Amino acid sequence: MKLSTERILTTHVGSLPRPADLLALLERKDGGEPYDTEEFDRVVQRSVKDIVSRQVEAGIDVVSDGEMSKQSYATYVQERLTGFGGEYPTRPPRDMLPYADLAGRLQKGGFAGKAGAQRRYCVAPVAVNDEVPLTKDIANFRAAMNDVPGATEAFMTAASPGVITSFQLNKYYPSHDAYLEAVAEAMGAEYEAIVRAGFVLQLDCPDLAMSRHTTFQDMSDDDFLRQAEAHVEALNHALASVPAESVRMHICWGNYEGPHDHDIPLEKVLPIVMKAKPQAVVFEAANPRHQHEWAVWLDSVIPEDKVLIPGVIDSSTNYVEHPELVAQRIETYAAIVDRERIIAGTDCGFGTFANHSKVDPAIAFKKLRALAEGARIASDRLFG
Repeated sequence: MKLSTERILTTHVGSLPRPADLLALLERKDGGEPYDTEEFDRVVQRSVKDIVSRQVEAGIDVVSDGEMSKQSYATYVQERLTGFGGEYPTRPPRDMLPYADLAGRLQKGGFAGKAGAQRRYCVAPVAVNDEVPLTKDIANFRAAMNDVPGATEAFMTAASPGVITSFQLNKYYPSHDAYLEAVAEAMGAEYEAIVRAGFVLQLDCPDLAMSRHTTFQDMSDDDFLRQAEAHVEALNHALASVPAESVRMHICWGNYEGPHDHDIPLEKVLPIVMKAKPQAVVFEAANPRHQHEWAVWLDSVIPEDKVLIPGVIDSSTNYVEHPELVAQRIETYAAIVDRERIIAGTDCGFGTFANHSKVDPAIAFKKLRALAEGARIASDRLFG
């Protein structure tokens, strides 16, 4: 990935608001209803070009395809891999259990259920099934990057083995670890294809934090950390043929408006995260539950080759951060590692589930512009 010795670069986590016509098509597709495949391809292609253009206009340096073709970052694999079937209802995260009314509203709004993305079991061997969706995603993104002036650096997201196994529960393999190993083997081809196409690969890894109070909420912290170790080992195995400098990973505690008072502390998971191969770590650092954890990074041993991409914009509120606050947050991390190893990002995506955006689409782009302006302020002070 490109770094700068002259200024703070900007990026985000990946997903962005989809246009209304694409949302309608995604909902029909995800729900198993008939839809026009040719129309879907045309709308996705147009939407990718538009979203790349809007990111450039907002001042974002490292852009994504907005995950336009995906209903969600973790369940899209169901059409690319074999082995998934049935459907299961999700239970609320551990922090939401005392708040049934709020949990119900979030579930209807997209945290789970049809409005968010269909959750299916693993019921058969996992293997690559259909390479066409990935091929189309790569072609659409490459075309957009070629057509939009000012678009230079790009990243494409992919689900990590751990998050796939956390979202699509196992009913086939003899153990979670066996399931994890099979998914890692199957996903390696997607990871390699994205990097081969010239994009930075972002692996979405909320399984290393969020899954503690969702999928693995009945475990002890110690048992969860052992499970997280296994997830990182599977991730590294899947990346065996991919250079570390071509990969970044995103960890988070869930992009939803709950109390988050059962989030596992960063200090417990960070040593495991540091064992993962990706060069860059994208992480929550702006919301009220995790902003204080800059001190954890300050007190940690961070390998000299690691790049930090702190979230300096909260992705779950319609408040628009003041650019000066954004600059201060950037400067906090630039005091921990070399300024050249800092890229300014967001806590999570602005379209985690296609049909549910916590932030109004117009405000999402206003927040991205505040991110870019804050990075300019910080750059002036850090680089002179």
